[in-house]
Amino acid sequence: MASILRFRKLCFLEPVKCSTVSFEKPKNDEKQSFEQPQKQESLVSAIERVIEKPKSKKIKKQPKEWRCVDSCCWLIGYLCTTWWLLLFLCNFLPANLPGLKVPEAPGVRLKRDGLTALHPVVLVPGIVTGGLELWEGRPCSEGLFRKRLWGGSFTEIFKRPLCWLEHLSLDNETGLDPPGIRVRAVPGLVAADYFAPGYFVWAVLIENLAKIGYEQKNMYMAAYDWRLSFQNTEIRDQALSRLKSKIELMYVTNGYKKVVVVPHSMGVIYFLHFLKWVEAPPPVGGGGGPGWCAKHIKAIMNIGPAFLGVPKAVANILSAEGKDVAFIRAMAPGLLDSETFGFQTLQHVMRVSRTWDSVVSLVPRGGETIWGDLNRSPEVENICCTSKARYLQSSSKESNGNNTDARRSFHVKELPKYGRIVSFGKETLELHSSHLSIIDSKEFVRKSAFRNSNTSCGEILSEYDEMSRKSIKKVAENDAYTAKTLLDLLRFVAPKMMKRAEAHFSHGIAEDLDDPKYSHYKYWSNPLETK
Repeated sequence: MASILRFRKLCFLEPVKCSTVSFEKPKNDEKQSFEQPQKQESLVSAIERVIEKPKSKKIKKQPKEWRCVDSCCWLIGYLCTTWWLLLFLCNFLPANLPGLKVPEAPGVRLKRDGLTALHPVVLVPGIVTGGLELWEGRPCSEGLFRKRLWGGSFTEIFKRPLCWLEHLSLDNETGLDPPGIRVRAVPGLVAADYFAPGYFVWAVLIENLAKIGYEQKNMYMAAYDWRLSFQNTEIRDQALSRLKSKIELMYVTNGYKKVVVVPHSMGVIYFLHFLKWVEAPPPVGGGGGPGWCAKHIKAIMNIGPAFLGVPKAVANILSAEGKDVAFIRAMAPGLLDSETFGFQTLQHVMRVSRTWDSVVSLVPRGGETIWGDLNRSPEVENICCTSKARYLQSSSKESNGNNTDARRSFHVKELPKYGRIVSFGKETLELHSSHLSIIDSKEFVRKSAFRNSNTSCGEILSEYDEMSRKSIKKVAENDAYTAKTLLDLLRFVAPKMMKRAEAHFSHGIAEDLDDPKYSHYKYWSNPLETK
């Protein structure tokens, strides 16, 4: 017992000396002389294992595996830190730093100069900036009656993401509400003042207009369901008729002062559609007559107009990619690709956005005449080459031939061909068309058998006719697409969407505007095919 106590003391109180301790066996006990060495041996080996165990743990410790949840947490941490830092700078620095003045608001300056409200103002929001609320839904949407599904806090994305996506989708055949679902635009100025808490859209403009006397009687937000085609906003919600009546009412109640309209982004071509609709005869048009616009509208100030479309709309249709999405994927790799929050993010974004006809209204218009072909683009010809010529001219005058190498390298450098709106590979932008693999866009129609081939569930990447990996490879065989061949590509990738949307929008250039076909409403939002 005494030896055990000594070992215990050495092990727990003086572990460093355990390995150097020797033990003496008692002389008076012969039995103990036989058993003691064995006990000493076993106890020493046990002590060595106890002492060496932590060392072995440190050696065998493996680095922690980086999971998608960790990436998500880091991303949220970065966003929250940035948000609080900006909030601190916004609220505390102007008050604490001497000599730093807050810029005077334009509305305050205009009021001081004696400017007051005169003409009524109508604001027309663009795509995705207007709020949407639920009026009827499936059982999974219990408790969301008249709550915002789009715009606001977006808390429903995290609570019930698949239910939220289901209610934001439209019917693939009609482009209207699916059975049992009614989602409508939020009315009033609050429809698009803030897109999310702290993320203003129209709020600053509304605030400055209010400082010179504007309020709800002479300022109106023309909210509409931005997911629908422009004519369908009238068919389903009578949005164009209500806008016509509101402008007429503001005209009368504000001393017969004409209305000033301020549309933004897609709202610009939406209001262009309204201008044609309001003077067209019923039942397709509003029946206002040819003088309605001249009587009721003073001026139109377009903000960021999308008259000729925007190339990033193509990326949205093809792959739901974009600059913001690429930034998120760089910050948190795999966050949008894996089954985070229980669903495949990009696949579901494509599935939902391809039911929105309004996205097709933003596809580039005018074909190769406006956007360029495989070897040219208006930007490069009119801007880049002019700047290059000016640079060469100025450098030759200044250097008198001393910088010939720099000028030669500048001159030889091949400029990107921005007429190739879609290209597979960055180097494809700089190659001459003779070095590209170009397939006739009509090949997609003849090769449509690829879309109907038998594919397993794992190969289905699109909700439209089970587009297989084989057909995707066929698309990528064509190295580059211009604004002309792009439409055939979209018809192949999303045939239902294009068939439905092309009944409401056009993307060409008119040869003769007196042709009766241009009276159809699908040409009203295209400034290249309407008077």
